[in-house]
Amino acid sequence: MNSITYGKAICYSGYRKDQTPIKQIYPTYENILEDLKILESDFDYIRMYDSGAHTKMTLETIRKHNIQLKVLVGMDLLGESSNENCSWGGDYTVDEIARNIEYNQNQLYQAIELVNEYKDIVLAVSAGNEAVPEWNENLVSPGRVLYFVQELKKYTDVPVTYCDNNYYWRDLLQEVAKEVDFISIHIYPVWLGANVSDGITTSIREFNEINNLYPDKQVIITETGWPTNSNGGQIPKEHANELNQLFFNNELDRYTQRNGITCFFFEAFDEFWKGSERIDEPEKHWGYYYDNRTPKRIKTK
Repeated sequence: MNSITYGKAICYSGYRKDQTPIKQIYPTYENILEDLKILESDFDYIRMYDSGAHTKMTLETIRKHNIQLKVLVGMDLLGESSNENCSWGGDYTVDEIARNIEYNQNQLYQAIELVNEYKDIVLAVSAGNEAVPEWNENLVSPGRVLYFVQELKKYTDVPVTYCDNNYYWRDLLQEVAKEVDFISIHIYPVWLGANVSDGITTSIREFNEINNLYPDKQVIITETGWPTNSNGGQIPKEHANELNQLFFNNELDRYTQRNGITCFFFEAFDEFWKGSERIDEPEKHWGYYYDNRTPKRIKTK
């Protein structure tokens, strides 16, 4: 069984204020180098979500400067069918679906090329991220995810996985689970309304549920964390603050380290391009660091 050794891990996307993948305004080489020097002091692994320009430059920078980080590379998948269950998008024409399928195939080719070029730096590769949930505007079938997993295994020499929420590994991804080298789950108790102390119990229970369901597979966590701000929608304002983030991340880090479970915390830096225009949109506030790269700290009198 191809697996990965335990390491301290965090999700990395280096988009700063006024940078966005939507408009293809990417972090600069200098931005990335600064970020990586910050992260290598505390982490062994970083996770990235596609195989495009930002990921490629990150890998180039790691190699050029001999930065002691390995990278979980990903594939960014667009919707291959319309999704009437998504309230914010996912309604595609036939032509748009055809273009999305072509885009996804190119993502596969890019991932294979990138992994093979930087296999000394690549920890593993994922065949997508949260692509099968019914709420996703970019819906991809489990069968297509399975195809991407099989192609990545065929043409690369690194461990292959797929990243999704705990629930979907129970029901929709059983065939994918058989094929991947290890299973990558996402755990977000705060999105389910849990307070921070209950969130630790929930996270451990959800991990053990999948770990017990697939006893012959290594299971890791590729996303979990706690936001430091919220507009009070799905996440109550009082749940989202620096104290709760510090408690949740520290407690889960201790548990996963004690049990040898690699856990990618979400995420390294706040990203203003995400979510709605509201500055207190929780999607913008999951970082260990603020957008200006200063660490979040509890303010004391």
